[in-house]
Formats: sequence, structure tokens, C-alpha cells
Amino acid sequence: MFCKRRLLSTVPWFVDPAPREAARFTRPQPPHLRLTEPLPLPADTPQPLRDLHAQLVQSPLLDPTTLVISQPRSLPEGPALPHREPQGRRKRNGTYHGESIYDVPGSLWSWIVMAQVKEGTENKGAIESVVRVVRKTLLGVRPPLPIPPNAKQRVNNGWAMIDAGSFAVHVLSKQARERYFPPERYDRW
Repeated sequence: MFCKRRLLSTVPWFVDPAPREAARFTRPQPPHLRLTEPLPLPADTPQPLRDLHAQLVQSPLLDPTTLVISQPRSLPEGPALPHREPQGRRKRNGTYHGESIYDVPGSLWSWIVMAQVKEGTENKGAIESVVRVVRKTLLGVRPPLPIPPNAKQRVNNGWAMIDAGSFAVHVLSKQARERYFPPERYDRW
């Protein structure tokens, strides 16, 4: 029966079936090969961050869906420390140490950049490589940004941060992001 049908067919065995028949047999693309789009930038993003975003999107070490550039939300303040008078002859261990710049509500930075490296690459130098790309991009910005000198040590906890004055760049592994920036508190900053 099979041979008769094959003999009656006008299409040879090595020719692909018609496109409508081929559509039935297509498999979904594996997750590691899917094209993913990064999140859109806010309209008021400064130009140095736009340049940095353009460089980071091209990096094969980053997951583009986790690249976030946004302004930080203010988190609710915790309870105040109970007032305690200084003790002893040297008047130590009191809880009032004067006013500080950190007592101003809000954040230290006006913008936050978070970039998560792909899983399995964090212990193979991916974080250090992305930090080098970030530093190279930010050092080429005019006017120059106040970037601290490069620390020549390896990232051990899966998290590196670059302070660029008015914004901070966090390069994280997935485990560090889940641990230090849980999605229920920091969903989109």
C-alpha cells in the first residue's frame, strides 16, 4: 500500500512538502536561541546612559531582557533609633551623631542601571568583562564622569557596582539579583 502511494506521487521523496504542510511540522525555537528585546528606555534618559545602553545591548554575556535603566523609587524609611544618651567619661555610644547628607530623603543616585549576566557565565569572568565594557564606555563620555580607579580584584559574590557620580551601574548574576534585589521590592525600580 505504501509503495503504491509513493509511486503515484508526482513529487520526489527528496523535495520538501508544500509550505502549508511544512507549517504543521515546525518546532518552537529553543529558549536559548529566542530573540529577546530589551526594555525600552525612559524618555528623559541622559545621553551617557543611552550610549551605555547601546553598548550593553550588544554584549553576548548579558541577558537583554534584564537590562534596566530607570530612576530609583524611594523606599519607605525604617523606624527611628531610640534616643540614648552617650555613656562614660568619653561620651560614647549615643544614638544622635548630628546631621548628615544621608538623612536627606531619596536616593544617592538619580539613575540606576542593572544588568544581569547570563546564567552559567558569572564564574567564568562575565561580570568582569561587562564591567570593563561599562568602564570603557563611561570613560569615553565627554564631559568626563567621575569614575573611581579600577579595582584589580575578582568579583566573588556575583555583584559588581560602578559609581559614576549621578548614577550607579550594577552588574549582577541571577543569584545575586534574586538575593539582594528581590522582584517583589524592586520590580522595575
